[in-house]
Amino acid sequence: MSKDKAFDFRYAVENTEILIPPTGRLETFGDTLLGYVLVSEAPDDVGRCKVRTGTMRMKKPLLLTPEAYAERSLEGFSDEARKYLDWLRDHGQEVHVLRYGYQLSRESFSEQEISRPAGDVLEDAARDVKARKDPWLALVRGVEDPWDVCLVRLFMESVSRSARHNIEDFAKRRLAVNPPGGVSPEVRQQIEEAFAAAARDPSLRNRLGALLQKHDVFPAYEERFFALFRDQK
Repeated sequence: MSKDKAFDFRYAVENTEILIPPTGRLETFGDTLLGYVLVSEAPDDVGRCKVRTGTMRMKKPLLLTPEAYAERSLEGFSDEARKYLDWLRDHGQEVHVLRYGYQLSRESFSEQEISRPAGDVLEDAARDVKARKDPWLALVRGVEDPWDVCLVRLFMESVSRSARHNIEDFAKRRLAVNPPGGVSPEVRQQIEEAFAAAARDPSLRNRLGALLQKHDVFPAYEERFFALFRDQK
């Protein structure tokens, strides 16, 4: 394996195929359990492969600053998977998982080594996955190392597929809590003061984010909020 982790990440991502994607969309206001069957071929033996099965919990979105997100984004994943997310963020990838604070934890897991060609194993796995008719079960063909980057790729694509629906759900809830006319002048004044304070002192950005969440107005201030991080780099 290359010592260049960015290269390894790109290799893993480019060689990940989501053969049967989950059809269910992520919960907007709750957690989602996503099952997976990941088949990878041994790099030194085309007649041997590993089948990993398990469950990932996609936690409901939370507004987190980039600093906090870097610490809380993944639970139960390798350093390589964490560095992959860091690489995406550092290279300016516009993905909802990095902007809205979706979190992922790896839960149940099993691993089996099979002395059969990966193509045959994938055919059997595809039949099994289709027969189960589980909208939150995916079949993935990936690489042996770093294999959990393949799961992060599945995670990212699941978020992207659900993003439009999730945003619509957020908008509907925002209208229910804050009907046309918006927040009171007093609250708007608090928000303006919090923005000014966060611009002067970066340590106050978490407090600003909490205030926007409290009044369910983050989408209205989203671009301005993230501009604080661009301006203070």
